[in-house]
Amino acid sequence: MGTSTVTVVGGGVAGMSAACALAEAGWRVRLIERRNYLGGRAASFFHPGVSETIDNSQHVVFGCCTNILGFYQRIGVADQIYWTDTMTMIEPGGRRSKLGPSPLPAPLHALPRFLAAPAFSLKDKFALARAFQALIRPVPNDSSETLGDWLRRHHQTKGALEHFWKLVIASALNADIETIGMPYAAKVIRELFLASATAGRMGMSRVPLSELYAGAARSIQQRGGEIVYNTRVESATWDDSAKRWSIATSRNGAAAEPVVSDYLILAVPFESLGKLLPALPPADGATKLAAQIERHVHWPICSVHLWFDREITTLPHAVLLDREIHWLYNKSHIQPQRRTVAADAQANLHYVELVVSTSRRFAALPQAEAIALATKELAEFFPSVQDARLIKSALIKEQFATFGVPPAIDDARPTPISPWRNCFLAGDWTSTGWPSTMESAARSGHLAAEAATRAVGAPRKFLIPDLKPRGLMRFLG
Repeated sequence: MGTSTVTVVGGGVAGMSAACALAEAGWRVRLIERRNYLGGRAASFFHPGVSETIDNSQHVVFGCCTNILGFYQRIGVADQIYWTDTMTMIEPGGRRSKLGPSPLPAPLHALPRFLAAPAFSLKDKFALARAFQALIRPVPNDSSETLGDWLRRHHQTKGALEHFWKLVIASALNADIETIGMPYAAKVIRELFLASATAGRMGMSRVPLSELYAGAARSIQQRGGEIVYNTRVESATWDDSAKRWSIATSRNGAAAEPVVSDYLILAVPFESLGKLLPALPPADGATKLAAQIERHVHWPICSVHLWFDREITTLPHAVLLDREIHWLYNKSHIQPQRRTVAADAQANLHYVELVVSTSRRFAALPQAEAIALATKELAEFFPSVQDARLIKSALIKEQFATFGVPPAIDDARPTPISPWRNCFLAGDWTSTGWPSTMESAARSGHLAAEAATRAVGAPRKFLIPDLKPRGLMRFLG
């Protein structure tokens, strides 16, 4: 049979996970990426305005994210993840509530800290307890109910809505509660808060994401593969006599050498695939795929990067309540190498990142106004900001950060099997059973790699099963 060759288009998490899996299985892999770094929408880059390599937004993983964690294991960077099982919620003025596990069995493991949390009134706690009890049983995948409708039906209080549902859950799915399909909201609750303490652990990269993904580049190249940067795919044609794909590419606006391979994996966002469709061969099912793509909608995420002349908090991360800014990540704590960046006047700066999810209003603000608002609000949570001097700052607006998950969106999520022969699809927006996350992207890459190995007659398993529920959830859910 010989060595199968595959071209993977797209160097995001989906493309990297597919490429690394197939390289490990003995395939000759060529990964094509239009930019000069890997990561896609979960990447880092050198920002000339602040002379720092920064992530386009803080990306997190959880213990339940088995496939992205498996991908990290495959490329040898699993030890570069900072783990915590505590979530600190802070109200303006500084009052704190700590959520996290206890020795009680799931789903009761988070109950003691939840009951002690001052961010929720007694009525809020009763309302959330009722909701959690209702979600112990899975929500049917074909449910047409939105999260907003479900919350009204379950009589959630204003405090429960503002401090939990609109912030924690809507932020996790990066969409307004009125647009979120209930099956995905229920999945987040069950995985992060009910299934087990392990599933809800939160992990963040100890290094910039580009450095993390260097492990993927090494994994591919050490197995005889190649990564082609700064290259766009213009079109692809199938040669039925040779049973091969020929992919036309360009670099810096000029035509480059065509790429030829036995198999093709298109691991790109839905809007990129939509633009490429007219340049692919006619095929049964292409019209349906185009219609599926048109149903998807993006939601933005903004991140504000701030460097102060002194430490403003020792917390590694926090949930910020009742303001435009939602999440704080203490990058100087999570990535300690940043504490001594250089032997100059800017050494030992305290670097924090603020993330604003689900807010198209904030994303529309001019840069100076957005940074000023974020810094002003940050001082309401950490008074030390008032005495600190802001040395430099950056605002990153990822307008196409995630796709929405309204009811029935699964009908618009294609499987890895494309309309074209020897061509497979990957991307967080494809049919993975997960919302728009790095876990969904890694799953899609593994599913596409599995489909490719089946096509060549040497099937391999790459998809890692979900974590099993623990404690009482083994019997309740």
